[in-house]
Amino acid sequence: MIGMDILQPVVALTAWTMVMWLWMYATRIPAMSKAGIDGTKLVGSSGASLREQLPDRVSWKADNYNHLHEAPTVFYAIAIVLAIIGQGDGLNALLAWIYVALRVIHSLVQATANVVLVRFVLFALSSLVLMALIFHASISVFDLHM
Repeated sequence: MIGMDILQPVVALTAWTMVMWLWMYATRIPAMSKAGIDGTKLVGSSGASLREQLPDRVSWKADNYNHLHEAPTVFYAIAIVLAIIGQGDGLNALLAWIYVALRVIHSLVQATANVVLVRFVLFALSSLVLMALIFHASISVFDLHM
C-alpha cells in the first residue's frame, strides 16, 4: 500500500515499549521483594514513594517506560497522518526508522548507564527528526508546497 511503510516503525516502537515494560517488571518485582516491599500494601501510594525504596538502577527502567508514553505519542500521531495522506514512504519512512532507533538507544542508555548528557543528546536528535516529520506532514496537509 502506498505511503504505509511508516507504519512499520510505528509498530516497532510500540513493540519496544512493551520490551521496556517487561524489563521494568523483571527488575522491579525482584527489587521490591528484596527490599521487603509488599505490593498489596501500596494502596494510595505513588511511584515517587516506591522510587525512594528501590535502587536507582531499577527505577531507571520505569522512568524510561514512562518516557516512551510522552514524545512518542506525537510520533505515532504524525506517522499515522503521513500514512493516511499517502506520504509515509521514502524519506518519511526513513526518518521514522531513525526516530525509532534514537528512542531505542535512548532507552538502553537510560535503563543502564543513565548518563544524562548522552540521554539529552539522543532526545534532542530524536526531537529534531520528529520536527522534520511534522514539517513534512504540514506541507502536505496545509498544501504549503513551495
